[in-house]
Amino acid sequence: MAVKIKTQYGTIDITNEVIATVVGGAATDNYGVVGMASKNQIRDNVNDILRRENYARGVVVRQEENGVAIDVFIIVSYGTKISEVSRNVQSKVKYNLETMLGVNANSVNVIVQGVRVLAD
Repeated sequence: MAVKIKTQYGTIDITNEVIATVVGGAATDNYGVVGMASKNQIRDNVNDILRRENYARGVVVRQEENGVAIDVFIIVSYGTKISEVSRNVQSKVKYNLETMLGVNANSVNVIVQGVRVLAD
């Protein structure tokens, strides 16, 4: 399913994979976020951090009447305040969706799938 934007020149279709890539890039750009996690870790048998080309596996996009609802699955760095990191992710994801794609994010739900200790 895709988001459809009607303009005077025609229709723009933005796929969920594009939205997931923008969301994943915005989420991983925040301090305290180690990376994206798979939304189905048991089924995918993936306990690793997702690479940029697999961000769609860590983001759920649901179409709503006047926008989208986003679920973002992340892994945070040990020692960071999880609530603050999550709040920053929500803010940046919402901002990037509105500025880059013109898509209104009704809700951005952050699910922390794990905490990683980063070795120096």
